[in-house]
Amino acid sequence: MSEAKRDILQWVESNQEQMIQFLQELVAIPSDNPPGDCYAIAEHIHKRLIDLQFENVQLLDVDEAKVKASGMIRVANVLSTTVFGEGEGPEISLNAHGDVVAPGMGWTYPPYGGEIVDGKLYGRGAAVSKSDIATYTFALMALRHVAEELSGKVSLAFTFDEETGGEIGPKWLLDRGYIHPDMAIAAGFTHSIVNAHNGCLHLEIMVKGKSAHAAAPHTGFDAIHAMSAILHSLYDYRESLGKVKSAVQGIESPTLVVGLISGGINTNVVPDRCTIRLDRRLIPEECGEQAEKEIQQVVEQAIRHFEGIEVEVERILLANSFGPVNENEPLIQTLGSNWREVMEGPLEIQGVPLYADARHFYEAGVPVVMFGAGPKTLLEANGHRADEHVCIDDLVKAAKIVALTLYDLLKK
Repeated sequence: MSEAKRDILQWVESNQEQMIQFLQELVAIPSDNPPGDCYAIAEHIHKRLIDLQFENVQLLDVDEAKVKASGMIRVANVLSTTVFGEGEGPEISLNAHGDVVAPGMGWTYPPYGGEIVDGKLYGRGAAVSKSDIATYTFALMALRHVAEELSGKVSLAFTFDEETGGEIGPKWLLDRGYIHPDMAIAAGFTHSIVNAHNGCLHLEIMVKGKSAHAAAPHTGFDAIHAMSAILHSLYDYRESLGKVKSAVQGIESPTLVVGLISGGINTNVVPDRCTIRLDRRLIPEECGEQAEKEIQQVVEQAIRHFEGIEVEVERILLANSFGPVNENEPLIQTLGSNWREVMEGPLEIQGVPLYADARHFYEAGVPVVMFGAGPKTLLEANGHRADEHVCIDDLVKAAKIVALTLYDLLKK
């Protein structure tokens, strides 16, 4: 290892307390999405990047109409581009999101407390993915004293709509030309490099019938009865998905979950309406439009014998899968080489069954991987559950690996 790279590692070690404090500040700022008022955390990050002497720091407000269309309240993206040398090398984007799911119940430690217990920092967003806002910020700061050896650009692209699809976050930055990355690293975990993830299809299915008095049910058309037939068919369809297997390591089969249901008027009224929302996860080999057609056919077949019933199927979300990115890409090879310098054991390059913002870079033709601070699985970190946490050791190691990788990719 070169002297410059040893200096980078030492800088991260020496400044880890400052990085931890920065993450605690972020965890302390509620940024639940929904409801999606994420302006305060964006303002805080904007100010702190200026305090940390980053240049070209921008707080980019998103048009109110677009924000409301995405189901959010207030959003701004934070962007800072650091130029090394003449900027003639590659442009690398580091993207992490600061919006989080609501804490829910069952916490041992305060969800906005950022408490450290047994080497773990607890709080909502500690692992997904406020930790990577800290990881990327301090990884880039570690390059300052070796800046004369580098040429290119690194953009910190911190966005706040991942939980609602990323359309007004990373996609917005890419579409408007705020960033022009040759490669990107998006929020992930420390113990593997993720080169693919599932897609996701959300559908709303509404059954319409006709209300009637419960004393004369034959005079109405029961929407809940019809929906029960649809649900039965959907669960049969779900069983068939287990036979479909992905060739991507870390990803198994497509899944389907009915997550919401509502209907009826009152106990003594034949229900004239029933609505469900479902989540259909797509493996990288699948097409979202084809999956939607399959579900439409399942629904239509299920109600074919019901009199007086109408059904509407509306797409709420289609997030395409990403990858797999070729393991021979310079980004993956360089990241993997530095991973082995810092970590122990075999490196896994794999896909994950969730969906994330990485897909927006992939769709724009940008080689991208997911890598950052966290354990081997989302389950270990309690992501989206009570007592979400990140290990301090993973946070520090991730910052080291990202910093070394940036150095190698930007070195003259």
